[in-house]
Amino acid sequence: MPGSNLVNVVGVLPVTDHAKAVAWYQKWVGRAPDVEPMEGIAEWQLAENAWIQVAVDPGSAGGTTVVVGVEDLDAQRSACAAVEVAVGEVSDHGFVKTAEAVDPAGNKILFVQESREP
Repeated sequence: MPGSNLVNVVGVLPVTDHAKAVAWYQKWVGRAPDVEPMEGIAEWQLAENAWIQVAVDPGSAGGTTVVVGVEDLDAQRSACAAVEVAVGEVSDHGFVKTAEAVDPAGNKILFVQESREP
């Protein structure tokens, strides 16, 4: 976007139990948080300008969905299964395939693979 002032996106996932949430996200992301700017907040950089943030907010916990684009949905499901992170069945919508994981607070992580067909 020429002239755009936008530089990144952070998806915020409100949780009730910070330690439990951080442990769950560490499993599927594959590493500890990149940043923990203050107590009750942990952040991971998923792509160049895309981050997720886990933040203690009991009043909002469990009501968020973050869409995470992946190159290979089957590989993502396998990687999650290898670290005991449950991911649902693949739904094929023609132009995209999706599969959903749910964090300990009830937030949804929707993994999406765009169709490679024209």
